[in-house]
Amino acid sequence: MMLDSKSYSQVVLSMYAQLPDTPEQARAIDRRVVRDLYSRQVPIPIIEAAFLLAAARRLSRSPDQPPLQPIRSVAYFLPIVDEIRQQPLPLHYVDYLRSKVPMKSAR
Repeated sequence: MMLDSKSYSQVVLSMYAQLPDTPEQARAIDRRVVRDLYSRQVPIPIIEAAFLLAAARRLSRSPDQPPLQPIRSVAYFLPIVDEIRQQPLPLHYVDYLRSKVPMKSAR
């Protein structure tokens, strides 16, 4: 069952703010992107998986490469949301990603 729009937005934006390299405050564009995800009926577990997969990919980047810029918008994750919708992650892989991605403390 899908949450109402406001609760959905709160959950998604809270997860986003806890990721490494993301701003602590969502911007208007982020709220619009989340509203679009809601209207597309993207389940929160898929969004969480996309957030974690993207963060893990960034963290596993070779230290020989130049550092990446901070993530500035939820829109950064949209291609990964689509990737996971097309090819779901293996069972329990999100649990593995949770163990590998250091989250900022919730505020």
